[in-house]
Amino acid sequence: MAARAAAGRMRRFWGLCGGPSPLRAFATIIPRVSQVDNSSDFLGNVPHRRHPGVLYLRSVRLPAELVKAAQLLVEQSTVHGLKDQVVSLTNYLWSRKRPLEASELQRRGQQLEQQLREKVQPRTADASSPLTDAEVEKLQRRVLNRLRKTTYHWEALRYTDELSLVYMVARLDGGFAAVSRAFHEIQKRAPAFAPRTLLDFGSGTGSVSWAAHGAWGQTLCGSESPRTPLFPGVYFRQFLPVSPKVKFDLVVSAFSLNELPSLAERRETIRTLWRKTDGFLVLVENGTKEGHQMLMEAREIILGGGDKVAHDPREAHVFAPCPHHLPCPRLNPEQPLPCNYLQAYHPLPFRWNPALKEELFSFLILRRGPGVGEEPWPRITQAVLGRAQHVHCHLCCADGSLQHAVITARRHGRDLYRCARLSHWGDRLPVTMPHGEAVPGE
Repeated sequence: MAARAAAGRMRRFWGLCGGPSPLRAFATIIPRVSQVDNSSDFLGNVPHRRHPGVLYLRSVRLPAELVKAAQLLVEQSTVHGLKDQVVSLTNYLWSRKRPLEASELQRRGQQLEQQLREKVQPRTADASSPLTDAEVEKLQRRVLNRLRKTTYHWEALRYTDELSLVYMVARLDGGFAAVSRAFHEIQKRAPAFAPRTLLDFGSGTGSVSWAAHGAWGQTLCGSESPRTPLFPGVYFRQFLPVSPKVKFDLVVSAFSLNELPSLAERRETIRTLWRKTDGFLVLVENGTKEGHQMLMEAREIILGGGDKVAHDPREAHVFAPCPHHLPCPRLNPEQPLPCNYLQAYHPLPFRWNPALKEELFSFLILRRGPGVGEEPWPRITQAVLGRAQHVHCHLCCADGSLQHAVITARRHGRDLYRCARLSHWGDRLPVTMPHGEAVPGE
């Protein structure tokens, strides 16, 4: 509900303004990126709407068996007011923030205390006299009261049977859609990748396993479960494998990082997941500032190295969505914006759901080893705006910059113009940097 409303507001905003007003000044021909990467004649007889940078995925449908199982669980449940609980939980999860670190809480308390002390004890000639015990006690109470009102209070979710059912109804379909889009990126750009093992951290509703089975069901396998599921090779464990020799072709954490109570635990978990990764690590979170910042936090941890117990010398490579290894240009301290994407899907067929919904999410895919042979094409980070004889594209480029490109057939050629006009939010635009210029992150 909340994600859908946010997506609608974002679309209306970009549709009316053509981008935020500060970016209008940067509307330009793509600097240093102004020609179609057609060195290998990749277009051939393929239409422009299917150019190799297209990553658009049509509306996702849940597997029929999964829909049937979800409906059966709801029919058998005794939960009252399910729709209202689903809406409430959805809004709560969308607005959830990371736990505040003790050091940050202490810093805020000291800053607040100093501000209140200056009001109680003005800077006058005799202001050096200490506060009385009663004044100190009153000041401390005011600081605590103000902190309680202004500080986000993170709480761990206790998944009872009832809350688990509500969570399934609220998040099964949207989570499946987001993960399916991330897997689609790997399938499209690395078609030779055929994982045989999968680790799903914080498996929740099992949507990751279902999406992976739908994408690579012919190759994924594992140990048989005592209770044979619809697809074999699934087993569960409470803790991550300790042995450094145990690795997985595909490691996924979807909507789980914010369940960890501290930055220290997030860091250790990210490092452990990366140690377990033999091929790709996929991280998916809500398409909010918090979700995006947690992913950038994970990106920095992995790219920064420093793992004292590393058992794999292969370096980390950012596969998606960033076309570079540089700091995220959207993490502007003055006005940070989330890097997020939309995926349409058919929700569970409950009476309160519309026929079609959209999931707004952020994702990060990292790969073991260098990105040899991968084109550093820019990523389209917002809805493409087609206007009369020109197209507006907002791009994250290989040099770590955000560019608002205005593309016309007259100035850029028909191929680039048609490719841009037929692209979608989240696609890559097949344009190159001139020869001799270094590509950051490679």
